[in-house]
Amino acid sequence: MPKKGNLSVICGPMFSGKSRELIRLIHIAEIAGQRTATFKPRIDTRYSHSDVSSHDGFHKGAHAVETASEILSILATYPEFPEVVAIDEAQFFDRGITAVCLGLVDRGRRVVVAGLDRNFRGEPFGSMPELLACADEVLKLRAVCMRCKDPRVTATLPQRLVDGLPAPFDSPEVMVGGAEAYEARCLDCHEVPGKPDYSVIFQEMLIDS
Repeated sequence: MPKKGNLSVICGPMFSGKSRELIRLIHIAEIAGQRTATFKPRIDTRYSHSDVSSHDGFHKGAHAVETASEILSILATYPEFPEVVAIDEAQFFDRGITAVCLGLVDRGRRVVVAGLDRNFRGEPFGSMPELLACADEVLKLRAVCMRCKDPRVTATLPQRLVDGLPAPFDSPEVMVGGAEAYEARCLDCHEVPGKPDYSVIFQEMLIDS
C-alpha cells in the first residue's frame, strides 16, 4: 500500500508570522531536493498578485487561484507531481479546500497550510476549523498585542479597524487588508461592538438548567 503524506496547519492572528513560517518550510523542502508547489487565493493582493508574502518582506512565488479545485487543475499540469504542496491564507478558500488537502495526503504528499483560525469577530474562520481537526500537526502562533504591548506575546485575535475604530460585529466577514485595517490583539484588548455577550448567554443557560 502506498505511504500516505501528512497535513500541517499553521494558524494564528495577523502579524504572527504564519506566511513567513510557510515560506521557511517550503525553503527547507527545496534544500532537501523536494519538488514543491505553492498556492494563494487570488483575492489576496496586499503585497503581490503572484507571491506569497509575509508582512516583514519575505516572498515566495505562487499560483494565485480562485477556487480549491483550481489547485488540482494546476498540479495536474506539472511534469512531475510536487512532493510538497503549500497553501497560504486558506481561510479565503471555498469549502472544497479540505477535500483537496486530504486528497493530496492520500496520494502521499506533504501539505502545509497557513491561515487565520478566527475572524475579526473572534469566531472560527471559513474551512480552517475542518483543516485543524484533520491536521497531523498544528502550529498555533501568537503576536504582540498592538494595544497593551504585553512582552509575553499574547495576541491571538485579529482586530479589524475602520477609520481607526473597532469594526462592528455586523461588518462583512471578509475584508482583505494589512496594517491599515488590522491589528493583532490579546483577548483582553480585542473589541467588537455589537458582539453577543456570551457571559450573559452562559448565565441564562445556567438558570435554564
